[in-house]
Amino acid sequence: MKAYAMSFDGALLSRGFWLYVWRIIAGSRTVLYVGRTGDSSSANASSPFRRIGQHLDVRPNAKGNALGRQLALAGLEPQACKFEMVAIGPVFAEQAEMDQHVVFRDQTAALERALADHLRARRYEVIGHHPKPSPHDAGLFAQIRALVDERLPPGP
Repeated sequence: MKAYAMSFDGALLSRGFWLYVWRIIAGSRTVLYVGRTGDSSSANASSPFRRIGQHLDVRPNAKGNALGRQLALAGLEPQACKFEMVAIGPVFAEQAEMDQHVVFRDQTAALERALADHLRARRYEVIGHHPKPSPHDAGLFAQIRALVDERLPPGP
């Protein structure tokens, strides 16, 4: 038996379109996982805090556990890893109507891909699948990149 601690900023409970980067450390190996909030099947854009539990749900019938599945493919067991999340956002507000949701979801997806590519270029091992490259707001991405780079020094 051990004691563990978790702390977080309450702003992570805010709904909307967020980008996030998980740094996962397993022994001497470090991998990153880049994701976003903003459902593909509904007009929901949850908080990054909500995604934490979904991503690491180890139940056999779990849905939304993309990070857990990617860790398994990488040969990493979640219970043996240390996790740190850098969340940026909300980049866009949650939208009430599906047609507007899709516009912001797709913009966030383009930024997600650009961020994953940026981190790979910085020599990080980035696990997971990302949307195909597509045009994104370069000024907005520059702000996102600066915030992430501040937290994640160049990779090994």
